[in-house]
Amino acid sequence: MAGGTWENANKPVLPGLYMNFKAAAASAIQGGTRGTVIVPVKANWGPVREFVEISSETAIEQKYSKDTQDGATAYPVLYLALLGGPKKLLAYRLADDTAAAASVTLQSSDATPADCLQLAAKYPGSRGNSFTVTVQPTLGEPNARELRLYEGTKLLGTYKGTDGTAASIADQINKDSGNLWVTAKVLGQGGIPADVSGAAFTGGASGNSKLANADYIAMQEAAEGQDFDVLALDYAADMALLQSFASWVKRIRREGRGVMAVFGGSKAEDVSKDAVKQAVARSITLNHEGIINVGTGVRLAGTDYSSAQTAAYVAGLIAGQRLNQSATYAQTPFEDVTRRWSRPEQEEAVKNGVFLFFFDGRQVKALRGINSLVNPAEGQNNAWKKIRSIRVMDAINADLQRTAEQTYIGKVNNTEEGRLALIGAVKEYLAQLSLSSVIEPDGYDVILDPAYYGDGAVHKPEADQVFLQWNVKLTDVMEQLFGTFYVQ
Repeated sequence: MAGGTWENANKPVLPGLYMNFKAAAASAIQGGTRGTVIVPVKANWGPVREFVEISSETAIEQKYSKDTQDGATAYPVLYLALLGGPKKLLAYRLADDTAAAASVTLQSSDATPADCLQLAAKYPGSRGNSFTVTVQPTLGEPNARELRLYEGTKLLGTYKGTDGTAASIADQINKDSGNLWVTAKVLGQGGIPADVSGAAFTGGASGNSKLANADYIAMQEAAEGQDFDVLALDYAADMALLQSFASWVKRIRREGRGVMAVFGGSKAEDVSKDAVKQAVARSITLNHEGIINVGTGVRLAGTDYSSAQTAAYVAGLIAGQRLNQSATYAQTPFEDVTRRWSRPEQEEAVKNGVFLFFFDGRQVKALRGINSLVNPAEGQNNAWKKIRSIRVMDAINADLQRTAEQTYIGKVNNTEEGRLALIGAVKEYLAQLSLSSVIEPDGYDVILDPAYYGDGAVHKPEADQVFLQWNVKLTDVMEQLFGTFYVQ
């Protein structure tokens, strides 16, 4: 799929729809996107370097486990992302080269015992070290033997070998579709496993301790193969890594993919005396409409979460909203913020691209739905500082690009009739947006770009090129209400 922005002096080579958004003098463009969040995580269980869809808190526990030992971040950040309400959440577990799966080797009951059956955890991680197995005869069946798999005191599964051999037990384990935990392998001549009680798995390592910025940067290539809208990191990364992700987001946005990223700081930064200064500094450094910088940590059920962790919630919130919704004053499930910014500090945050949460005395809300854009670039205005604006522009671009590729590019002749058909399709799409109050009714028009067509044209299109100009007046939400109270 080709697309992105274009320059008159350096037009793209590949066929596709190329869109530039420019600020009109008298109109503000507002925006929206749809639904999928990606979060890279560290965990003590689960597939490594694979995208896993997470749909519930139970799914987090099953796929990655709830514990936060050994630097695991999966449970808290994925839980917060789910609370935000995305349509789809994808997790990607990172691990270094020390990651290993736990295992246990059982011996035969022969007069001269030998290794006969090995059980290995399905995934690398320290969680596997909590597995134990018990092997014993099956009551009432003289030849049968049972292997029971436990995690702590919890029974995970019971597997019966009707002839008591390692081969029959391994077959039952490997064929069980409900077995999410171990694989079995017959060793040597197999034989009948000896009775054992509570044989422990060992050797499991999560591979979290040596992860570096390079591991996160390598994840970027994998993410480009996914269809997603918003990305958040699982911890307060240093500025070098944040800038790497910011550069990556800027590049793929230029290539026509409307993705955003949400970052934040550490718990210590969130509550320090320099919290405002540090949060503002992040926005000034990142300074882009596709990057959201969260400045406040939050408290939920007595647990404090950093602004970096809270970024996952913001990512879910953005991805889950409709095009005609805004993050401004969005209500949250949090009970408080970890630092309450003063009124002057809040004003400084809004002016300098910091996304804040505040406690209004009853509940925690998002202050204003802004991104980290502090200094708009040429062709931009203050509308580009709104998350809603960027979401709508991204959605329009994605929808029109999809329609162009499916119906027009390479299929319709570049004649006056073909160009009019394309203009009609774009107008019909914009009419649908007007019904959702995303744009003003009758506040849009699509024409052939006068710079390329008509008496005043200054450029001449190639035979396979079409240049359109669309003028759109999009709606916004009420954010500031001003009144004058007259007393008589």
